[in-house]
Amino acid sequence: MKTQLAVGVRELVEHVLRSGDLAMQFTGSSRAAEAVRIHQRIQYSRPDGYLPEVSVSRRVETEDFVLEIGGRIDGVFAGPGRPVIEEIKTTRGSLEESVRSDNPLHWGQAKAYAFLYGVDRGIGDIGVQLTYARLDTGATREVRRQFTLAELAAFFDELVARYLRWASTITRWRRERDISLGDLSFPYAAYRPGQEDMAQAVDRTIREAGRTFIQAATGIGKTMAVLFPAVKSIADGGTAKIFYLTARTTGRLAAEKALDELRTRGLHLKSLTLTAKEKICFTPDGACNPEECDYARGHFDRLPEARCAMFQEDAWTREAVSAAARRFRVCPFEFSLDLSLWADAVIGDYNYAFDPQAYLRRFFLEETAAYTFLVDEAHNLVERAREMFSAELGKQPVLGLRRAVKDALPALYRRLGRINRWMLAARKRCEEAAAPIADRAPPEELLPLLREFLQAAEQWLEKNVKSAFREALLEFYFAAGNFLRVADQFDEAYATCSEAPLQDLRLKLFCIDPSRQIGEAINRCRSAVFFSATLAPMDYFKTMLGCDRADDLILPSPFPAENLGVFVCDRVSTLYRHRDRTKTEIARILRTFVDHTRGNSLLFFPSYAYMRLVLDAFRAAHPGATTLVQEPGMSEARRDAFLAQFETDTPRCLVGFAVMGGIFGEGIDLVGTRLSGAVIVGVGLPAVCLERELIREVFAARLDQGFEYAYVYPGINRVLQAAGRVIRTETDRGVVVLIDQRYGTHPYHSLLPHHWNPVTIRGHDEFCRELQSFWGHR
Repeated sequence: MKTQLAVGVRELVEHVLRSGDLAMQFTGSSRAAEAVRIHQRIQYSRPDGYLPEVSVSRRVETEDFVLEIGGRIDGVFAGPGRPVIEEIKTTRGSLEESVRSDNPLHWGQAKAYAFLYGVDRGIGDIGVQLTYARLDTGATREVRRQFTLAELAAFFDELVARYLRWASTITRWRRERDISLGDLSFPYAAYRPGQEDMAQAVDRTIREAGRTFIQAATGIGKTMAVLFPAVKSIADGGTAKIFYLTARTTGRLAAEKALDELRTRGLHLKSLTLTAKEKICFTPDGACNPEECDYARGHFDRLPEARCAMFQEDAWTREAVSAAARRFRVCPFEFSLDLSLWADAVIGDYNYAFDPQAYLRRFFLEETAAYTFLVDEAHNLVERAREMFSAELGKQPVLGLRRAVKDALPALYRRLGRINRWMLAARKRCEEAAAPIADRAPPEELLPLLREFLQAAEQWLEKNVKSAFREALLEFYFAAGNFLRVADQFDEAYATCSEAPLQDLRLKLFCIDPSRQIGEAINRCRSAVFFSATLAPMDYFKTMLGCDRADDLILPSPFPAENLGVFVCDRVSTLYRHRDRTKTEIARILRTFVDHTRGNSLLFFPSYAYMRLVLDAFRAAHPGATTLVQEPGMSEARRDAFLAQFETDTPRCLVGFAVMGGIFGEGIDLVGTRLSGAVIVGVGLPAVCLERELIREVFAARLDQGFEYAYVYPGINRVLQAAGRVIRTETDRGVVVLIDQRYGTHPYHSLLPHHWNPVTIRGHDEFCRELQSFWGHR
């Protein structure tokens, strides 16, 4: 069978005819809805015989493939006389300028529609009308031209011929890719223990269009186990595009490395790593327009050549995209978005698939294809989802913006004043309560004030005028728009949280339960696999991610059990009220652990304050120890410098103090004696706060598991992630020590991995003997 390709009329025209500059001008959040309303009003105003929304299509067949071209005409004047095709375009600019511009994309789209309509009905002459309409006033200007079918056919044939050159490239590529997939075998001589089971589960999930959660211990080879079957499924149509979604740089690098491994075995596959705009932009201090950015000037003129050049490579990493963008002088971010259309696999952050503000609309806005989501380190997605579906406003930005626009935009100044007065009253309420406040309803009186602000701000922002306050206005405009979007979703899964820190007001629409919305977002794909070393308990994650009926698989560690020693010190309390009393005992345990461990150690705590409290006691008990301490807000460079000090086979053993759930609590690989042990002080519970208490309240009422969902389950996953830093390869040996009375109780003990076989320590001498026995074992 010939390869089947499909392209919409608009996409076809833009691909072939788009040229000139990249100009990211502001368009209001309400523009799409307003444009639909204007379209409908114009269509309803047309005379009898007018046909709105007329579907047209045409198949173009070559020796190698079949191209299906289709689209929907805004309207056809099909009454007496020659028919006229109407294409409606909305604008906030001048109607006269719109007509004078003679926009080739607008005319190209209208003429293509006219040809498809005329050839299908055997019409020799046909009219083409562009109707421009002002979004604010509804005023219109019409431009009509007459064409013969022969003229339209010549235009359409040239349009298609130019596209066919690219389509031929795509077809040849896909044929080459599919042949390589047919020949592709697993890249290693044998599967690791558990790896084949995981790969088979992924294959079954894709074939059955299902959802599966997989907890696979470190060392199984999770990345290859998910990518290999997903890649293989492309050839038989089970997957149209893979989205490998990860929250961390380490996850991105692991996916890139796995695909490169498969390429060494003959795989031909285009993979793209999507990088956030602020991280890949060449001119971060300039706006995305030709006046301030050389890469925006003439971007579309150079894009086809850049695209063709990039197609000579298979791995479209951040570095490769940046290098090509510099070479051809195109915007690297927009270039990467263009490449995503042709990539077989897209590697990127969770937000490209799930975040309402950032998801890739070019793939997920309307009908979706056979996409496969591979969600790496899925234990992170619960809290990320809460962030994505929440919204927050502060009073200080309102006050600062109001001062900035006072003279230039008095109408906007007044609207911001109304918002500020509402926030003053809300702040006073918090101050009187002397505590943060939660309401289970949205702030109804604030919402119309925000809508008024958005409407006024849009009118000025769409003029794209430079000013000192423009960035601040844009920032608050988007924050207010997001707040209103979330308010529209407000239901029993939400609460309005207010607090008044330092004369400010922090107002948040907090998503207590993201399961409904994340579940809807997951429906953008045909199949989804969620995988991590820590998904305990499984039912918690399936519930919170809106996949109650998903399959699941738990795979134990592939490494020898005797390589990991797990010890539990359950006679020491780490409860907040006992910390000052027990810090000396904990410091003594830590000294024993450090003195009897071969290699470097990491000591994890639930908070910075507790870490510093025990650090002082430890230094007093062990003044000769070499310590390294995590600081809040460490940059990537400082993080790397911290890890670089964990050296291999050095007589100087390093003791690192870190926080659970932080940058050193997961996603780092310190192999061998670079890290020989970890101590986890406490059970990792998140700090008690208003938001956590709301989670507890909701899930206590719904599932009778309020404390577990708010504190225990998030905490134990922090513990397991921290413990997972110790054994990274089959030759690693190391020790994990858990310090807290609660580890001796069933609710916590039952959540520990079954393959751990923890030993409970009853005293100092016993601890010394157990450590000596472990390290003396061969």
